[in-house]
Amino acid sequence: MNKLKSKHLLGIKDLSIEEIELIFDTAKMFKEVLSRPIKKVPSLRHITIANIFFENSTRTKLSFELAEKRLSADIINFSSSLSSIIKGESLLDTINNILVMKVDMIVMRHPSAGAPHFISDKINASIINAGDGTHEHPTQALLDSFSIKEKLGSLKGKKIAIIGDILHSRVAISNIYSLQKLGAEVMLCGPKTLMPKFISEFGVMIENDIKKALKWCDVANVLRIQLERQEIKYFPSLREYSLYFGINKKLLDKINKDIIIMHPGPINRGIEISSDVADSKNSIILNQVENGVAIRMAVMYLLSLNNNQ
Repeated sequence: MNKLKSKHLLGIKDLSIEEIELIFDTAKMFKEVLSRPIKKVPSLRHITIANIFFENSTRTKLSFELAEKRLSADIINFSSSLSSIIKGESLLDTINNILVMKVDMIVMRHPSAGAPHFISDKINASIINAGDGTHEHPTQALLDSFSIKEKLGSLKGKKIAIIGDILHSRVAISNIYSLQKLGAEVMLCGPKTLMPKFISEFGVMIENDIKKALKWCDVANVLRIQLERQEIKYFPSLREYSLYFGINKKLLDKINKDIIIMHPGPINRGIEISSDVADSKNSIILNQVENGVAIRMAVMYLLSLNNNQ
């Protein structure tokens, strides 16, 4: 296989194992490019990409922009707060007005689950889902799995614990799909109030004791508490959450086991994870950031091949 089946990346659920491995192999090549003195290739110099973000984003948006520049693409940045959306323009009208400018690819983040899927059926440009509500965040899951594979050599049989706010996390859902496709075992750990009712359908283990989860896992992927998505309180206080589910050096020393620490960012230091853990030798958080650019370069390059059919 040398190209993706679809012209869009809407979710990990739609990708085959072979497609995920193709993205990883392509990302390895682009990671080598990023280590050169001149960190740029002309792979997408004929492509125009619009970054359309209806939610605030720092890391994902910057990562996509840098990946686009490294591939020599032309870039349009769109912010909903400065657009006609606030005047009542529909999502489809906004997208079509951007496409009239001869845009080939759209990187889209939207607060509503399914928004990229809705648009993908109605336009000719490729869509990359950069996060839709609490549904999926495919490039984050790809870079997470890629980072684990880079560290451990394989995901087959590895034990991955996803810890924290599962209920509001699109990262968790995409990670479950990706990790299971690649042969890993997945455990979710967090307060019962932050576990979706449907989550048992995914065939994952559920644990409410952080110590048991850490003793079990090879990798702990710690999620941010998403206070901005919580219309009601799901736990008494941040202090209490940190006490029962926060990961710190004292807790890891008691477990006395080497565990790889991950976090999709941004980190609430001192709440879900302490600085001495986030910055420790077992942490691959900065590797995730670095790998994010290579993975996004790979996805955009592979999708561009379908655009050229």
